[in-house]
Amino acid sequence: MRKSDSTTLMYLLRISICTLSFLLAGFGCAVATSGAVPAPDEPTREDCNAAVAEARALAADLPPDHLSRYFAERHLHQALVEAGNGEFDECVDMAARASDEVRERRHELQPGEQLRVLKPNE
Repeated sequence: MRKSDSTTLMYLLRISICTLSFLLAGFGCAVATSGAVPAPDEPTREDCNAAVAEARALAADLPPDHLSRYFAERHLHQALVEAGNGEFDECVDMAARASDEVRERRHELQPGEQLRVLKPNE
């Protein structure tokens, strides 16, 4: 047997082993996923819209200059951005954050304090 023949034989053997291992791995993955429990349904646009509407109604009960309302509205804006990107689970999460912000009133201003919102050019 010549050296080039043994090199070619080793090359073919390596390719055969790699191909066989990829086939076995693919078959193993197919068997493993066939018995898997499907994930629960993802939120839909309707779920997102309902969550945003609920949070917006809660925020509307606070005075317009209330700090928690300001933060809740920022969360609602982000929820709508996520919905526009098709990320309805993130939309529902952001709407829940807005609702929590209003319910818990995490941000309160002391008497005489004001929120100063900077513009993008400041």
